[in-house]
Amino acid sequence: MIRFYNGRLLAMNGGMDVTGDEVWTDGSVISYVGPEKPAAERPAFEREIDLDGDLLMPGFKNAHAHTAMVFARSYADDVPLQTWLFDNVIPLEGKLNEERIYDLARLGILEYLTGGITASFDMYYLRAPYVRANLDMGFRTVICGGSAPYELIRAEYDRYNAIDPLIRYIPGIHAEYTVTQEELEAVQRLCSEEKAPCFAHNSETEREVMECRRRRDGMTPTQFLESLGLFDYGGGGFHCVWMDEKDREIFQRRGLWAVSCPASNAKLSSGIAPLQDYLDWGINLALGTDGAASNNALDMFREMYLACVLQKLRTGDAAACDAGRILEAACRGGALAMGLTDCDCVAVGKQADLIVADLHRPNMRPLLNIPKNLVYSGSKENVRLTMVAGKVLYENGEFFVGDDPARIYARAEESVKAMLSA
Repeated sequence: MIRFYNGRLLAMNGGMDVTGDEVWTDGSVISYVGPEKPAAERPAFEREIDLDGDLLMPGFKNAHAHTAMVFARSYADDVPLQTWLFDNVIPLEGKLNEERIYDLARLGILEYLTGGITASFDMYYLRAPYVRANLDMGFRTVICGGSAPYELIRAEYDRYNAIDPLIRYIPGIHAEYTVTQEELEAVQRLCSEEKAPCFAHNSETEREVMECRRRRDGMTPTQFLESLGLFDYGGGGFHCVWMDEKDREIFQRRGLWAVSCPASNAKLSSGIAPLQDYLDWGINLALGTDGAASNNALDMFREMYLACVLQKLRTGDAAACDAGRILEAACRGGALAMGLTDCDCVAVGKQADLIVADLHRPNMRPLLNIPKNLVYSGSKENVRLTMVAGKVLYENGEFFVGDDPARIYARAEESVKAMLSA
């Protein structure tokens, strides 16, 4: 059991109020949230963490990622999208194997922990080594799987939804423009059988939408996937930059999640997603980093800041996109989009996926509005501790992930060098 006391709590359990409650964990779950109890009423704790006025809150949920793509961080920067993708990234991806995916995923997980990210929604090749990397480091992930024959995704769904509480599998396709008819039918069948949600890259670029309309009798990616019944049980889209009114109506009616990746969309000049419009429509909103090849940092503080300020530029209204709504999207929204309903807030019985934000850093003072200041002024320097399933994996610059970080860095470097020289 661990006790967090003498600090501030942003529980996100129905609002953005900051309280003085303390929090106890028991194994992987939260066992108490409330005022300090007399010593005689407290159990024997394995550890008691004095927050010294710092903030305890739910961890950030990276609701769209390609974790192993750290191999292409700054490999092909400042080039047009088509050149970046077809001349640089895709050829290098062809040199990935299971060992390299494992090494690269572990590097990405270290970066997540330094920024207070406690779970990722990952879509990438070779799921087995990625799952092993997460389990070996004690990190939580949801795999967005699909784009494969039915027998394969059926087996993955069954295996990864039973392998460990840290791992979950949700069906999906890469995108309308990359999926085959066989793969569409496979995901549709699995979603129907399991009453499962479906996710996909959706309307990331204007070109994607235009080409989809030409292929699919005037339908956008959202309208096409809806016509197949893939959203019958929920789900959503990654990016959602170029959605029309009919798309928004589908998202609203189906309760779908728009997962925005503002840094990647800005860097690749894909556009600015109309997040304020989505909020006005009551569309569910979450945030993701995308992969390090197009971002290049796996940093939710930067995503939150860009999500807010770009809406102000897009709309010409400085009041657009309230920072509190974006902080909620980065934490609670991401958890719900990923189906992690037991990781969305700080409450008894929820998973202890928590972070401590250091409020003693100069960028956090004065303490006028802590939630909004996290969005507009916060950074990874404010992450004092990251806990996943009740285990401290990162604290005060040190990692507790079952291996030496220097070894993880070296293995990742070796993998990238081998890929570049192959």
